[in-house]
Amino acid sequence: MDLIFDQALVAANRRRALKGGDPRAAFLIDIAADEIAERLSVVERSFEKGVELFGVTGATGVTCFATGKVGAMQRVELQGTEATGDLTQAPLETLPLAPRSVNLIVSPLNLHVTNDTPGVFVQINRALVPDGLFLAAIPGTGTLQELREVLLETEAELTGGASPRVIPFADVRDIGALLQRAGFALPVVDMENYTVRYDTLFGLMKDLRAMGMANPLAGRSRKPLTRAFFLRAAELYAERYSDPDGRIRATFSILYVSAWSPHESQQKPLKPGSARVRLADALKAAEGGN
Repeated sequence: MDLIFDQALVAANRRRALKGGDPRAAFLIDIAADEIAERLSVVERSFEKGVELFGVTGATGVTCFATGKVGAMQRVELQGTEATGDLTQAPLETLPLAPRSVNLIVSPLNLHVTNDTPGVFVQINRALVPDGLFLAAIPGTGTLQELREVLLETEAELTGGASPRVIPFADVRDIGALLQRAGFALPVVDMENYTVRYDTLFGLMKDLRAMGMANPLAGRSRKPLTRAFFLRAAELYAERYSDPDGRIRATFSILYVSAWSPHESQQKPLKPGSARVRLADALKAAEGGN
C-alpha cells in the first residue's frame, strides 16, 4: 500500500488546530455537522448508540444527538489531542470499536487523509450492527482547486519544477465504489460545493492551518518556501480568482455519504433476467398501447 499521507503530521496538524481554538476556522466542520444531522433527521427510525469519528470539535455528535434520533453519542478522537469531554482516543486508521457494537457512525471531514480508505470503510461496516447507518462528509474533487493550480504554477515559474502542495481528493464514483467494495448496502453519495471568499491568499492559508488542513503529504518537499513564493502565488490567485470587489474565491467540494450495514430486510436489486415484463411491452403500455 502506498503511503500518501504522513499520519504523524496529520495528527500534529489537528492537535495544533485544536490548541489554537480559532472558532472562525471551524465553519467547514459546522457546515458538515449541520448537513449530516439534517440527513439523519429524515431517516424514519432511531439509533440506540452512535459514534462520531474524529470530528475535531465534537459539533457533529452534538447536532446529531439534538435531532432526537440517537440515544447516546460517543466520540472517538485522534491520539494525543487535547479535546475535552468523554471520548476515546485512537489512530485515524484504527477504529477502537467492537464488531456489531453501534447503530450509527458519523464521520465529518477526516477520511480524505487516510492511506487505507477501503480498510477504514471495512472497519466501519464491521462495527455497525446489521441495518446500522454510516453518514460521512468527505472533501472531494474540486476542493481547493484554485489553490492547487496557483501553487503549481508559482513553483514551476520560480524554480522550474513542482512538488505536491495540495492533497488529492476523491470523486463521487471513487467513494461509491469503495463503499460497495467494503460491503455496504444502499450507498448514496452526492456533492455540495461551497465558495468561501477571502481578502487575500494569506487569509485562506491561515484558515487552512487553523482547520488542521496544512499539507500532510508524505511526498511533500521539505524545502521551506520563500516570502517571494507566497507573494507571487497571492498575485496569481488575485489575477485569476478574484471578484469585482477584489476578494478571492476558494472552493470546497464536500461529498456526503449515506450507506447501511447489510440486513435481510433491506431492498435488493432484482437478479438479471428475473423481470416478468419486457421493457418494450412496458413502454408500449405507458404510451397507451400505440
